[in-house]
Amino acid sequence: MNKKIDVAKNNEKGIIGLIRSCIIILLIGLVVGLSTPKLLKDLKFGLDLQGGFEILYQVQSLDGSEVTKDMVTNTYKTISKRIDALGVSEPEIIVEGNDRIRVQLAGVTDAKSARKTLSSVASLSFRDSSDNLLMSSDVLRAGGAKIGQDNNGRPAVALTIADNETFYRVTESISNSEDKLIVIWLDYEPGKKYSNEAGKCGGDNLNGCLSAATVGQAFSGDVIIQGNFTQEEVAELVSLINSGSLPTKLNEISSKTVSASFGENSLELTAKAGLVGVGLIMLVMIVLYRFSGLVASIGIGIYAFLTFLTFWLFGGVLTLPGIAALVIGIGMAVDSTIITFARVRDELDNGSKLTNACKNGNKNSFMAIFDSNFTTLLVAVILFTFGESTVKGFATMLIISTIVTMLVMVLLTRILLGLFVKTGLFDNHLNLFIGYKKKKVKKQINFVKVSKIAIIYLVVLTIVGVTSLFTNKLTLGIDFKGGSSISVTSTEALQLSDIEKDIKDLGYKVYDTEKIDESNVIIKVEESFSEDEVLKVEKLFEEEYNAKTEIGVVSNLVKKDLVRNAIYSVIFAAIGIILYVSVRFRFSYAVSAIIALLHDVFAIVILFSICKIEVTSIFIAALLSIIGYSINDTIVSFDRIRENLLKKEKIKSEDDLKEVVNTSLNQTLGRSIVTTITTLCPVVCLILLGSHDIINFNIALLVGLVMGTLSSIFIACQIWFLIDKRNIGKPIKKKWYEEEDTKKVKKVKKSK
Repeated sequence: MNKKIDVAKNNEKGIIGLIRSCIIILLIGLVVGLSTPKLLKDLKFGLDLQGGFEILYQVQSLDGSEVTKDMVTNTYKTISKRIDALGVSEPEIIVEGNDRIRVQLAGVTDAKSARKTLSSVASLSFRDSSDNLLMSSDVLRAGGAKIGQDNNGRPAVALTIADNETFYRVTESISNSEDKLIVIWLDYEPGKKYSNEAGKCGGDNLNGCLSAATVGQAFSGDVIIQGNFTQEEVAELVSLINSGSLPTKLNEISSKTVSASFGENSLELTAKAGLVGVGLIMLVMIVLYRFSGLVASIGIGIYAFLTFLTFWLFGGVLTLPGIAALVIGIGMAVDSTIITFARVRDELDNGSKLTNACKNGNKNSFMAIFDSNFTTLLVAVILFTFGESTVKGFATMLIISTIVTMLVMVLLTRILLGLFVKTGLFDNHLNLFIGYKKKKVKKQINFVKVSKIAIIYLVVLTIVGVTSLFTNKLTLGIDFKGGSSISVTSTEALQLSDIEKDIKDLGYKVYDTEKIDESNVIIKVEESFSEDEVLKVEKLFEEEYNAKTEIGVVSNLVKKDLVRNAIYSVIFAAIGIILYVSVRFRFSYAVSAIIALLHDVFAIVILFSICKIEVTSIFIAALLSIIGYSINDTIVSFDRIRENLLKKEKIKSEDDLKEVVNTSLNQTLGRSIVTTITTLCPVVCLILLGSHDIINFNIALLVGLVMGTLSSIFIACQIWFLIDKRNIGKPIKKKWYEEEDTKKVKKVKKSK
C-alpha cells in the first residue's frame, strides 16, 4: 500500500515537474519567437542582399612619398564626410592594411554619382562671411594643422603656413573688415551660405563649414585658431583641415555594383533554402532521438536567435556567405548534441540509470566537443585575419556560431534536458526520451583492414590530381585572375553571342561566359575596368538591351594580395592545428590529422580542376570550413582512440592496436553518419534552392563534408595506426590530464 502511495506521489511530482519544464521552454520559445522578427529587421544587410556599391581604394601620395598612418586616417575621415553628403544611413568604411580603404554603400542606386563624390579630392578654402573665396589650401603646409594650446593653456588649432605673403595680405584685409571673420570650408559648393547663428559652423556640421575665426591683426607666419574648444573638437577640426590639404589621391583598385533586384532575389532564395535545411535537421533529430531531439531542435532555434543577436550587437553586416556560415554552423552545432546523445546511449548500454547516464554522458563528451569546436574557431580566426570583405563576413559568423554552440548546444540544451530527466517520468521510457534500444551484439567492422589500401589510394589520388592540375589547371575567377565580371539581367531574352560580340567590339578580351537563364548572363573579361569604362559598359547594356548590370572589377594588385592571403590562410591553419593537436593529444595524431586535411583540400581542388568549376575568393572560405569540419570529425575519433588506449597499460601486439582502432571507430561510426547527414541537409538545400552566387561555395562544401567524414575514418585513423605501430610493446605515455582519466577508468572498473 505504501509503495503505491510513494509511486503515486512520485508520479504527481514528475507531472508537476514536466508541466513546469514545458512552461519554461514555452516562455523561452515565446521570447525568441517575438524577438526574432524585430532583430532580423534591425540587422544590417550587405550589398549582395540589398544591392549597392562597393569600392576599394589605394591611398597614394601625390609626390610619390610613403603614405603615413595620419594620411590614411585623414583620408578616411574625408570619405566619411563625403558619404554623409550622399545620405547613406549605414555605410561601411574599413581601413585594410597600411594604405587601403574599402567603402561599402548598401542601398545606393546611383553608383556613378557615388563614385564621383568619393573619388574627388577634398577641397579646403578660406572665405569671408559673404562666402567670397579668399585663399585655398595652398597657403597651408600639407597636413600642417596640429593640436596646440592658446595663451591660457586651452585646446587650440595650430596652423603651419606655407605662403606667408598671401596669408599676411588676406588676414590684413579681414582684420580691417566689419566682422573680421575668416570662414574655413571643406568642399564648398556654390549656393551654400555661412550663418553665424549658434551651431551653424563646426567640425560636426554637414554643410562643410568647419570653423569661423575672428582675425584681429595681420599674420605673416604660423597662427593659432582659438576659442571655447574641447580637446575632442580640436582633434576633429585638425583632422578635417588636414584632409583638405592632404597631398594624397585615391586609386580605385576594385569595385562592385549590385542592383537591388539581385540582392532581394539572393536574400529570398538563400533564406528559403536555409529554412528548409534547418527544418530537415530538426526532423532528423526528432526521428532519431525522439523527445531529446525535440529539445535539441528548440535549442537550434535559440542558437540561431543568439547568433543573430550577437552578430547585431557587434554591428556585423550580413552577407550571402554569412548566411551560409550560419546554416552550416547549425549543422555543425548539432554535432555537439549528437556527440552527447551518443555518450548517453553508451552509458545506458553499460546499465546506468537515465540520471547517471545523462550526467556521465555530458561529462565524457565535453572535451571532444571542446577540442572540435576550438579547432573550428582557430580556422575561423585565421580566415578572419587574412580574408577580405566577403570572407571576413563569413569568418565573423563562423566565429560567433562556434562560440554560441558551446553556450547553447552544450550548456543550455543540457540544462533543458536535465529539467525533464529530473521528473523521473522518462526512466522507464528510454526509447521515447532519447530513441534508445538495447543494442544487439553486432559484428564489428574491421576498419584497419583498409590501412594499406588507404596509402595506395592517396598515391593514386596524388598522381591523378597533379596530372589534372598540369593539364586542366584551375579555372580562376576574377578574384584570382584579375579583370572584370559583368552580370546582365534584362526583361527580355538575351543572346550570349550578341553580347559577347558587343563586348569584343569595345576592345575587351572575353575569357568566360555563362548563361544563367534566358534573361541573365555573365561575361568575364581580362581587363580591369576603370571608372569611365564601367560607365561605358553600363551605358551599352542600358541602351542596347534595356538591361541592368552588376559589374565587379579586380585589379592585379588586389589579385596578388588574394592569392598571397589564401596561401597564408591554409598554411597558418595547418600550423595551428598541428600545434593544438600535438599539445592536446600527441604529434602522431597531428601528423595523421594534417595528412587527412591535405587529402580533403586536394580532393576539392582536383574536383574543381576536372569539372572546370570557377575558383573565387569565397572558395578559400569553403576550403577552410572543410578543414574546420574535417578536423572536428577527426578529433572526435581520436578522442575515442585516446580514451580506449588509457584502459590499457601498454599495447602488447599489433592485434591489440587494431582492436583499439576498430573499437573506437565502431563506437563513433553512428555519430559520424548522423552528423554528416544533418550537416549535408542545409548544404544540399543551398545548392538546390539557394542563390546562384554561392553555388560553387556550396558544391565545395558538399564534396568536402563527405570527404572529411571518409578521411577521418579511412585516412587519419589508419595513418595513425601505421605510425603508432612503432610503440607496440612500450608503456603508454600519459599526459597529466590523461593520468587523471586513467584513475577514473580504474575506479569504474573496481566499482563494476
